[in-house]
Formats: sequence, C-alpha cells, structure tokens
Amino acid sequence: MTKALVIDKINQDYEKNGKNHRTSALTQDRLVLRRGQSFSISLTFHGRGFEASTDKLFFLVETGPRPNETVFTKAKFPLSTTHSEGSWEASMVSQEGHTLNLAFSSPANAPIGYYKLSMESITGSQHHISSITGFVLLFNPWCKEDSVYMEEEEFRQEYVMNQHGLIFQGAPACIEKIPWNFGQFEDGILDICIELMDMNPKFIRDCGRDCSRRNSPIYVSRVISAMVNCNDDKGILFGRWDNNYKDGINPMSWIGSVDILKKWKKSGCCQVKYGQCWVFAAVACTVLRCLGIPSRVVTNYNSAHDSNANLVVDLYTDEKGMTVKHSNESIWNYHCWTESWMTRPDLKPECNGWQVIDPTPQEKSEGAFCCGPASVNAIKNGDVNTKYDAPFVFAEVNADVVKWIKKSNGTTEKAYTETTIVGMMISTKAVGKDEREDITHLYKYPENSKEERESFKRANHMNKLGCRDDPSSDEKLKIKIKVSPDMNKGNDFDVFAMIKNGFSEEQTCHLLIMARTMSYNGILGPECAKKEMHSVTLEPLSEKKIPLRISYANYRDHLNDSNLIKVQVFLQHLQSQFFFLSERDIYLLNPEIKIRILGEPKQFRKLVAELSVKNPLHVPLHDCAFTVEGAGLTQGQKIARVPEPVEPGNTVTTRMDLMPRWPGLHKLVVNFESDKMKAVKGYWNVIIG
Repeated sequence: MTKALVIDKINQDYEKNGKNHRTSALTQDRLVLRRGQSFSISLTFHGRGFEASTDKLFFLVETGPRPNETVFTKAKFPLSTTHSEGSWEASMVSQEGHTLNLAFSSPANAPIGYYKLSMESITGSQHHISSITGFVLLFNPWCKEDSVYMEEEEFRQEYVMNQHGLIFQGAPACIEKIPWNFGQFEDGILDICIELMDMNPKFIRDCGRDCSRRNSPIYVSRVISAMVNCNDDKGILFGRWDNNYKDGINPMSWIGSVDILKKWKKSGCCQVKYGQCWVFAAVACTVLRCLGIPSRVVTNYNSAHDSNANLVVDLYTDEKGMTVKHSNESIWNYHCWTESWMTRPDLKPECNGWQVIDPTPQEKSEGAFCCGPASVNAIKNGDVNTKYDAPFVFAEVNADVVKWIKKSNGTTEKAYTETTIVGMMISTKAVGKDEREDITHLYKYPENSKEERESFKRANHMNKLGCRDDPSSDEKLKIKIKVSPDMNKGNDFDVFAMIKNGFSEEQTCHLLIMARTMSYNGILGPECAKKEMHSVTLEPLSEKKIPLRISYANYRDHLNDSNLIKVQVFLQHLQSQFFFLSERDIYLLNPEIKIRILGEPKQFRKLVAELSVKNPLHVPLHDCAFTVEGAGLTQGQKIARVPEPVEPGNTVTTRMDLMPRWPGLHKLVVNFESDKMKAVKGYWNVIIG
C-alpha cells in the first residue's frame, strides 16, 4: 500500500517572491505577497515523490479568526495542471525527484491580511493534512484587476514604494516643506498595521465580517481613518492644539511615522501623545502604503471647517480685532489629509481615482471620528451627495467666508463675503523629486469661473450670501498688507498697510493695525504689535502706506512652533461708518540645518552625518538636541544632545553614525530643538550603492 504524502521540506523562495511582489524589504522570514499575482513554493516529500496517478492534492487558505468560504475568507482548491491568475489556484510547474515545484495564485479581490496555507493529500484511503506556511496578503497596484491598480510605474514607486517624502506647511505666501520618514517597510511596521485593523471596533463586534470586508480599499481606508486617531477606540494618536504638550511629544517635533507606530505598539496600543493634522495624515499614509494602497499627504491652505454643512463659514470679530466665538467654524491656515488611489464601484465611474482620507478628528461620520474616502473628482464637480463626507471636504476647499464685525453698540455688520480665499495652493510632493506639485485644479475649477460657481451651486448651497450692501464704497476704498520677503525667526521687521482711496475727494478713516501670534488652525494668540490712528486723512485718488514694526522682543515669548503671525488691518470709513478688514498670515523662517555625509555610501558600510545649525536669535539656546531617522539608514531614531548652550550667532555641530541596510535612494530626516527654538527641520538625500 502506497504511503500518504508527507512534507519533509518547504522552500518558500523568499528572494524570488519578494522581488516579484515588490516586498523584498518585508520578506525576510515569511512571505509577504500582493493579491492577484502568482507566487512559488517548492515541497519536498518524505520517502517518495508525488504521483499524479495515485495522489490527489488539495490546498486550503484561511484568513481571520473565523474563516468561512461563503464570505471569501476561506478557500479550498485542487492541484491543477494549468496555471492562470485571478482565483485561488495551485498548479504544478515541475517535479524533480521528491520535490514538487508549485505556483499559487490569489484573486485580485481577496481580503488582505494574515493567511494560513495548508495541504491535504489523499492516497487511496489515506488522508493527511500538512501545514505549509503563513503569509501576508496585500493590495496590488501592479495588478490591473485590483481596485487600487495604478497604471504609471513612476506613480507606484512614489505612492507605494517611497518610504520618505515632504509635507507642506507655512502660509500660502510662504510655503515651507518639511521632510517625513514614512518608513512603511521598516521592521515590525507591517505587523503593527495589521494589528491596528484588528483593534478597530468593527472587528471586535464581528471579526468574520470585518475580515471579509478587508477585500475593499474603501472599507480599509475608512477603518484606518478612524483608527489613526484615538477618539472612539484604541487608535494611535491623541490630538491636541493648546500648546500644552509636557506629558507627551510636541506634534511639531515628530519627523516620521515609525517612532509613533512603535510607541503605540510598545505601550499596549495606548494613545500616543500628541498629533496634529499633518501627523495624523502622515501616519495614515504610512499604514495605507504599507498595506498596498497608493497614498500621499496633501496640504490645503486656508482650509475651512464648516460645522453646519451650509458651505458658508461665518467668522465674527469685534472692533478691536478680537475673535468673537459664535460656533466651531473656523479657517485653518493649512490643513493636511491623505489621498488614496482606488476605484469606487459604489459610485459613478468618474468618481474613481484619488480619494480624500482625513484621520484628524474634526466631525463625526456615521458615529465615529473619521472622514472619507471622498472622491476628489466628485468634490470638484460639487457632487456632495456621494459617500463619504463629501460636503465637509467640499467646504474645506470651496466654502464662502462671511466676515462679521460685532460693534460696541451690540449690532453686527457684515464686513465682506469672500468666495476665493478658501482652498488655496493645494499641495503635495511631486512624483520622483523633492518639489511641490500644485493640485488645486484637481479639487476645484479656477476661482470665480463659471464652472466653479456652477459646482458651488450644485453642492446645494441654498443660502448664498451676496456682497456688501454698498458695493461702490467697497470699490473706492481698498486695503492690502505688504510684507518683506524672507522674514526670519529672531528678526525685527515691518509690515505695511496699503490704503487706496479711489474717491476724488479727501476721506477720513479710523485705522487699527494689529499683529498677533497664531496657531496653524487659526487660533489667535497674544498681541505682539499694534498701531491705532483715530483720524487718518486719505488724499483723493491716492495710496497711503502705514508701517507697523514687529520686534522679536515682543513676539518671542508668544510665538508657537507654527511660526505664524496674523496681521489685521481694520479701517472704519468715518463718513459712511462702514468697516473694511484685511488680513495676512506671515510665516517666519527657521534657520537652515546644514548636513554633510562623510564616508562612501555603500550598503552595510558605516557613514557619518555631520549636522550643524546657527543660532539666529539674540539670546543663547539651551537644552539643544538633534534627532535623526531615515528608512534604511538608521535603526530607529538617533538623538544627539548638546551639553553646552549655543550663544547668539554661534553654530552648533554634531556627528552621528549611520548604517545603510538597503541600496537605493534614502532620505536622512533631521529635527533640531532647544528651549527657545523648536521644530527646525532638515533633510539630505543619500544614494546607497
């Protein structure tokens, strides 16, 4: 009687499978595969080889704690003589003695996650079940049948494979780029990403249904949007915006996702303190890229938070420039979210492509703090009845702003309606280079164009507010704020109120110019400069230039790590009593971190990074420290503390050892901190041979 087939050895061919599936960095001691694509395994049997005339082989794949064939988390399939991709299948490639070389394939719509693969052999009346291996299945942007398929290889390299990038901050007139280490292929990150999905409330309520729905990037991205913040669950980041970060990490200090994700894992899935929008977006981008969904971080300048879904943001200010709180509506100087690429079979075909995923906890969606996926194409065309959270995202990029003045006598006067300031300079990192790509045109038609206003009307804006009651006055008196270029933190500088009188007669006005520090989310801090002129005479058909000096001594104790100052000009036309208001946000530049790489950049050969920064302030810097990290360059973060204070005008220098583990292009990301200057960023690209 022929003995049953018993597996003696298993060759999973990590190198070949890792290369073919673009998972070499993840495939060290287990298979990490992309769905819809074949992979190879060789089985060597004990005592004899496979005989097609007497042996029948079946294979079983299972995922999740409750695998079930009816919901596609379990599949049983026989050994086939032919090979085709698109379903769970096993075919014989060749046989060498006792060794059977097999090709397996998975469906392009299989759920992602951990899988177990086993074999059942039947020889006569003998049945034997053998465990073969466990593997991880990911989304596959290289597979045309996968719903995350992306056609251009350079896009796949940027939005799936690239482990580093840039995030844009600052102000619309002074856009600042900061480096970020996404590190989606670093050791342990894939397991953390899958554990994050297993911690979500939907998995806890019904693990079988949750695992089954992991076949859809729509579902997975929505889960990740909710789990990157910790508001409703055991998610990753605790959001805080009040500048009180003593019991955690200042959001401005982070330089990568890896440290955040590992802190969450190490703490037993307890919240990591603290995050703000770009941190939420960047961590979500890391998780989504790791799972195989093409993703990128996007910055929207002058981003509206519309809390009542009427696509209008009403802002109230008193005559002294102080914000009057009427609602939770606001304009953020900038706001970051994640975009992910996928088809939308639940919507019209034109809604395919980039989708907004916003993990920053702002408003609840279906009972949880998450946002998206919302189709960018739908947003552009005003199709806000599409899933998910399209009205909120539409308002972020295209709301109208109505500015009101609360007067001392208790009445309220509308200062202006502005239709063009929300959703400016929408930015993301360009493909294949360290530059900004402006993608505003993907979200909206040109401001005030016929198409843009039609899109706004289509978005069901039923309460459109018109311009001020006296348009002739609006045209005759105009204010602009001018600033000096390249304003640096630590310097004194001037800003100018430019008042244009279009009347042919002399006019008299009351003028107030104020400067306040501000957070990037629009919250104003203390006053740092002010000028009030009760009677300003404007000559006919002329322009008057009035300066305001802003000194470091006045802003240094109040400027937060956003480096932002808001300048406001209030002008009251004494003849008509109309109010005019102009505002401008100023970003103060940090000093440059200079980076030198010493040594020959080769794999597994030590390099030295020399880092230096000059103190631009008029006071010494204490408690200085450099923090560096870079996927493939460092094993986690490295910190170098500077024991001595850095005197004004002096340069501090330190060196750190690097050990490159992977060839190719890598980015060393650097953060410098001190008691008086924080979140100074720098980066250097290193090509490892």
